[in-house]
Amino acid sequence: MQRILLFLYSLRALILFIVLELVAAWFIFSYNSVQGAVFFNSSNRLAGGLLDKKEAVVSYFYLGVANEALAEKNAQLLKKLEDLSPRDDSVTLEIDTLFRHSYEFWSAKVINNSIHLNQNHITLNKGSNHGIREGMGVFNELGVVGRVKGVSRNFSTVISALHTDLLISSKIKGSNVFGSTNWDGKNPKSAKLLYVPRHVNVQLGDSVVTSGYNAIFPEGMAVGFVSEVKPGSESAYLEISLELSTDFSKLTYVYLVDNTLKEELDSLQLQLDQFYDGQ
Repeated sequence: MQRILLFLYSLRALILFIVLELVAAWFIFSYNSVQGAVFFNSSNRLAGGLLDKKEAVVSYFYLGVANEALAEKNAQLLKKLEDLSPRDDSVTLEIDTLFRHSYEFWSAKVINNSIHLNQNHITLNKGSNHGIREGMGVFNELGVVGRVKGVSRNFSTVISALHTDLLISSKIKGSNVFGSTNWDGKNPKSAKLLYVPRHVNVQLGDSVVTSGYNAIFPEGMAVGFVSEVKPGSESAYLEISLELSTDFSKLTYVYLVDNTLKEELDSLQLQLDQFYDGQ
C-alpha cells in the first residue's frame, strides 16, 4: 500500500495537470454552445457505435431462438396457404374442401445429418410428443428432403432423399410426365429421374416436382432440374439426371407434412390390390 501511495505521490504533478485539463474542458463545453454541441454529438456517435456492436453480439446468440420461432410461424402459414390454394379439378365443393384440409405442417430443427453414405439419414429435434409420426414427408424452402422413418417421444429419424432405396414420385412440370426420383449414391447434389419413356421430349432445365401420387408430399413441391438427358441403351426409358433443388450440406430447419387422408387412401389401395390378386 505504501508503495502505491509513493508512486501516486511521484506523479502528483501529472495527476494535477490532468484534473485541471478536465475541469477546463468541462467549463468550455458547458459555457460555449458550439464546442458543447460538437462534444456531445461526438460522444453520442461513440456511445451509439458501442451500443450497436453490443446489440449485434447479443442478437447473434439469440439467432437460434429467432430462427426456431420463424420456422414454427412458417409451418402455420403453410397450413393456411394449403387451405386457401384452389384445386384444379371439377369435383363438388364438399370434396374439394376435404382435400384442402388434408395436409398439416410442422417445423423441426436438424440435429444430425449425413450426405456421404449410400443410405443417408437425418435426425430431427421433434418426435411423437410434438405430433410427428412415421411416414411424414420432410422438405425445406428449397425442396424435398426425405421421409420420416422412425419416431421416439422427442426425436425422429428421416430417410434422406440421398438414400439409394428411397423413391420419390415425381413429374416433369409443364408436360406432367411422371417418373420416380432416386439417388444413385454418387453426387449429393444430383439424382436420377427414372421410368420416363424414351418418346418423351425432355429438355435441359425442365423443372421436376412432386406428383402427389404417393400421398406423402403435396403436388408441386420442388425436386430438381433436368441437367442431362440420354436415350437408354438397353431400356425403354430415358436416362435423366437431375440437379437437386435442396442443398443437403446446409440443412438447418425443415418442415414436415402429414396427409391426414393417407391411411384412408392406403386402405383403399390395399383393397384394390387384394381384389386384383383374387382374380
